[in-house]
Amino acid sequence: MVLVAVVLAAGTVFERYRGAEWVADHFYGSWWFAVLLGLVAVGAIVAIVQGRLWHRPASLLIHAAIPIILLGGALTSWTGEHYSITLAPGETKEGITLERFEVLYYPGTHTPMDFVSHVTVADGSAVRKADISMNHILRHDGRRYYQEDYDDQGRTTLSVSHDPWGIPVTYTGYALLLIGLLWLTISKLKPAKLALLLPLLLPAVSQAAPRTLPRETASKMGEMYTLYKGRICPLQTFAKDFTTKLTGKATYEGLSSEQVLSGFLFYYADWAPILDEVSPKRQKESKALVEMLLSGRSLKLFPVADSMGTLGWYAQNDDLPMTVSDDEYIFIRKHLSYCQELVVKGDYAALEQVFDKIKLFQEKRAANVLPSPARVKAERFYNALTTGRWLAMLSITLGFLCFAYALWCQGRGKTMSRWLKILLTSYLIALTSYLLLIFILRWIAGGHIPMAGGFDSMNLMAIVIGIIGLALMRRHPMALPVSMLTIGFCLLVAMMSGSNPPVTNLMPVLSSPLLCLHVAVIMMSYALFFFLMMIGVAGLISSKFQDSGFKLGKTLLYPAVFLLALGIIIGALWANISWGNYWTWDPKEVWALITLIVYAFPLHPSLSVSREPKKFFLYCTFAFLSVIITYFGVNLILGGMHSYGG
Repeated sequence: MVLVAVVLAAGTVFERYRGAEWVADHFYGSWWFAVLLGLVAVGAIVAIVQGRLWHRPASLLIHAAIPIILLGGALTSWTGEHYSITLAPGETKEGITLERFEVLYYPGTHTPMDFVSHVTVADGSAVRKADISMNHILRHDGRRYYQEDYDDQGRTTLSVSHDPWGIPVTYTGYALLLIGLLWLTISKLKPAKLALLLPLLLPAVSQAAPRTLPRETASKMGEMYTLYKGRICPLQTFAKDFTTKLTGKATYEGLSSEQVLSGFLFYYADWAPILDEVSPKRQKESKALVEMLLSGRSLKLFPVADSMGTLGWYAQNDDLPMTVSDDEYIFIRKHLSYCQELVVKGDYAALEQVFDKIKLFQEKRAANVLPSPARVKAERFYNALTTGRWLAMLSITLGFLCFAYALWCQGRGKTMSRWLKILLTSYLIALTSYLLLIFILRWIAGGHIPMAGGFDSMNLMAIVIGIIGLALMRRHPMALPVSMLTIGFCLLVAMMSGSNPPVTNLMPVLSSPLLCLHVAVIMMSYALFFFLMMIGVAGLISSKFQDSGFKLGKTLLYPAVFLLALGIIIGALWANISWGNYWTWDPKEVWALITLIVYAFPLHPSLSVSREPKKFFLYCTFAFLSVIITYFGVNLILGGMHSYGG
């Protein structure tokens, strides 16, 4: 297993420089790799016989799952078929006729929501209609058909998978592995300890600021709708992103993002010097951003339907459809100049009326595609929550100080001050609740569970860690500082994607409930592995913590490994449903498997690392490197289809 982990790691590095096709031929598809996996299967069988594992059902299931999973993969390779077919409208192949291909868009936008092939299927003498789209496959004549690609001529490309033996055998192995790990986890945890894990399953100095609109008027401006990043959202969302890109924060000198946007729009001379403060690397991008604003090109405020009834969103200088009346044409073309005139006069009441008229125009022309009032309210509230990096740094600082103090107390046989513990607990409750509020608001505003990007996954991980810390702190005082410190690092990483980044639409392939389950379970396992790492550090520093830390570490190890295995298998099921392949040796998949192998060693009772506290602490400390590479190394260095930066 050690050799397998080393080979897998080497394969991801070679893929970075030689490409996926080369690695598929020289690593994962080579004869020596097949022999290596065969030795793993034989080793598992030998372990069952030598260890008489039929007396230990959980271990028997885990060891039996390994050769079964590998056999399933071999059967997929030997007997499975994977190919593609391209159909033009009216063309028939394999009993399947393409009637038409359609791209579905998010309401009122040109952002793809799904890709659908409308087909008819001949089953003997009967003919039935069917739709093939992302995450919605067609089963016909023992084969599975997936939406793969399309072209401008209306032709569609379908992936075809035929794997009658490999999939059932592999899924059987998955089931045995999960049952065995769950059985092992429950058997190692006392009811009281198991109950503790149930939550898993369930400003700067003021300076003279440039002129801008009053906060109330600017807020009224932010209530209008706009088309931004392929979705209809409050103008406040665009203002927040605009301000963040220019200044690095969602506010500036105590001014709201709407005030910053309106300042550049109506008082450019006052705000132009701010562009000189932007770092040289972002000068060109920032100036282009402001230029698009001043020209009106970035403010797509006006929904207009063309002669075919297709609704589009237009800026004041865009080419408008011929369906626009003369009055509407003048209103669209001259609205910015009229607003500028009212600003010069200081008639903010009239200016707010103009904003109301534009919003009324939007609601009249695009009533069927505008987001609901609840979603808009949630998004505006979310946009107002601009925490910045200070919250992450505060949590890290408090976590380090609390961690050091807890170690000092343990070394002297003392307990943490009651009032300090109450204060820190209150902070952790407030912080976890705040992060949960952000999660809920992004869910409501986006219309989907927010788990698809770097910010969302780290925010979810921070929430899980907060829940774990609160659940364990009564019996294990070290859980409080560890959770605070961990949340701080999670927030710091999340802020790399921007403080509270704007809500976005999901890519079609991500519109699957399995995505949410996959990410949530994986993040839970990573949170537990981080706890194990911090427990390892504490155990190496303080000899007084070794007994209690060793027990706590062993308690958390079993559910952590089970959750990681569950998350990997859910991802495999999702991939099979979406693409027809449950395993593709992508770097993210490979490193998740390496991490599972790494953390499986301390589960084995015959190894000293599972029996001796110091070795256990040292192992857990360095084992977390595999998690870091899986999450960050793949995203930032190794690449692959699972990598993302925001």
